[in-house]
Amino acid sequence: MSPRVVLIGAPGSGKTTIGRLLAERLGAEFRDTDADIEATAGKTVSDIFVEDGEERFRDLEAEAVRLALVAHDGVLALGGGAILRPETQRRLAGHTVVYLEVGLSDAVRRVGLGSARPLLVLNPRSQLRRLMEERRPIYERLATVRVSTEGREPDQVADDILKEIEA
Repeated sequence: MSPRVVLIGAPGSGKTTIGRLLAERLGAEFRDTDADIEATAGKTVSDIFVEDGEERFRDLEAEAVRLALVAHDGVLALGGGAILRPETQRRLAGHTVVYLEVGLSDAVRRVGLGSARPLLVLNPRSQLRRLMEERRPIYERLATVRVSTEGREPDQVADDILKEIEA
């Protein structure tokens, strides 16, 4: 078993929103590894960061991705930082990985400056810019398909992904 599509991208790129639309159009299930982590830990991602630290969160995340890649056959959305672990990068090889590209202004608008996202607590705009710049080369290297979400509606992005993966 293997996901039909794995979505990666920065916070605010639309992985969950577009993932749900894409799954619906493919007649498949949608799965989000952040939701898996919260179910396993019994607390929110933010609480895991605050109470247990980022390293513990990344351990839980790597395990959630590992399990989902072998047990889910629909559309899978990974958290924005899931691609940081080398073992996760290796596990994504051979999968259809769609990088949802987003510009800073759209990402900030979607995430919001009063974000409850743990890595964006202090100066969200600056933090988001830094995360995007650091992660962009990894997203680009892992992607088998790249689709821009910049200034576009989720339906349009989902349509473009379908065209790319069914071509």
